[in-house]
Amino acid sequence: MIRVQSVHPESIGAELGVEPGFELHSVDGRELTDFLDWEFLTAEDRFVLLASSPGGELFEYDVERPPDVPLGIELEPPRVRRCANRCDFCFVDGLPEGLRDPLYIRDDDYRLSFRYGNFATLTNLRPRDVERILEYRPPPLYVSVHATDPVARRRLRRHPLAPAIVPQLAEFAAGGIRFHTQIVLQPGVNDGPVLRRSLEDLYDLGAAALSVSVVPVGLTDFSKHDLVREPSAEECRSSIHIVEEFQARALAERGVRWVYGADELYVVARKPLPQADAYDGFEQVENGVGSVRYLQQQIDQARSELPELGGVRIGVFTGRAMERLMPEVLETLEGATGATFELVPLTNTLLGSSVTCSGLLPGSAFIAALEGRDGLDLALIPAEALNDNGRFLDDLTLAQLEAASPVEVRPSYDFADALTAGEVA
Repeated sequence: MIRVQSVHPESIGAELGVEPGFELHSVDGRELTDFLDWEFLTAEDRFVLLASSPGGELFEYDVERPPDVPLGIELEPPRVRRCANRCDFCFVDGLPEGLRDPLYIRDDDYRLSFRYGNFATLTNLRPRDVERILEYRPPPLYVSVHATDPVARRRLRRHPLAPAIVPQLAEFAAGGIRFHTQIVLQPGVNDGPVLRRSLEDLYDLGAAALSVSVVPVGLTDFSKHDLVREPSAEECRSSIHIVEEFQARALAERGVRWVYGADELYVVARKPLPQADAYDGFEQVENGVGSVRYLQQQIDQARSELPELGGVRIGVFTGRAMERLMPEVLETLEGATGATFELVPLTNTLLGSSVTCSGLLPGSAFIAALEGRDGLDLALIPAEALNDNGRFLDDLTLAQLEAASPVEVRPSYDFADALTAGEVA
C-alpha cells in the first residue's frame, strides 16, 4: 500500500475523485508497495486501480487515459532504505554534530538511484529487489563499485558479507539493465592494480556499463583520519595514467572514452583538465566529472542571451576547488558581458579546509565573506549549496544570507541563469 500526498487540480486523478490521504492498494490486482510499482504498473493506457479513503471506504477505478498524460497523483515519500556499510570515507560519518536530522541518514536505496541518480552500492539487495529491477527495467542505475575485487570491496565497505559486484552487474546486464558506475579512490586500497582490475572487469561487462567515474576520496575534519587519508598528487597522477589508458582503448573500440576522472582528481594531481569533447556528453557531471568544461559550454550556448553589463562588478563566491579552474571561466564571461568578475574562493568553515567543493559550503561562510563587500553590484553563490527548501548545510537560509549581505545575492548553477534573471541594481 502507498499513500497519496497531493493531487494536481484538473488532472485525471482529480477527476477520479482521488484525494490526499487516499491509500492505493493495487493495480490490475498487483499489490503496490512503493513508487516503482506505481510508475511501472500505471504505465499502461488502461488499468484498474483499487484504493481506499482515509475513512476506509473502498473504490475501484477503471482508469483510461491518453498516452503520456500523467495521472496527477503525487505519492508520499518512500521510507528510505538505510546503508549497511561502514565505509571509512563515509560522508555522513564525517559530519559534525548539531546539523539537521535528515543529513545523518545514510541512505543506500536502489530506487532513489533510478529516480534521482543517487549512487547505490547494491550490498543490501534482496532477491525480490533483483526480480523487480529485472522486470521493470527502469532507467540506468547508478552504482558505487569502488572495487571489483571482492576482498578490496569488502575492505572498503567494512562489510564482510557484501556480495561480489561483478556477478550482480552481469546479471543486470544480461537482463537489459544499464548502469553508470563510480570508483572513489582510497589510496593504498583500491588504486593502482586494484583500479586497473576494476576498470578491466567493468569494461568486460560490455555496453551495459555506460560509464565509470574515478573520484579521489574527500574527507572532512571529522572523518576517520586514523583509517583513511586523501591521495597525494603523485597518486592522483598515477590514477589518471590508468584512466587514460582505458580511455584510449574505449575510444578506439567503442567510440567514447567511457571512463572519466573527476575534476578534483586533476586538481590534486596539478594537471590541466581535459577539453569538453573528452567528456562525451557529460554523463556524470553531477558527480564532479567535467564540471568546469560543462560550465564553459553552458556559457557559450547562452552567449547570445547574456546581457551587456559593462561597468558592473560581480563577485563569484565559490569553493577552493575552483580557485585554479574558475579564472578561465570568468574570462569567458567577461568577454561575453563586459562585466568585471572577482573570484572569491571560500574555505569551508563547517567541515574543514580539505572540503573544497562549492556545494558543501555553509551559509555562515558566505555571510562572513560578504561582510563589507559593498564595492560589488552583485554576488553570485553556487546554487548547489542550497537544498530544495533554500537552506545551506548549516541550516542558515538564503533569506538570512540576503538580509545580512550588503549586496544583492543570486544563487547560480551556470551563471547564465543568474545573469539573465533581471537587471543588476
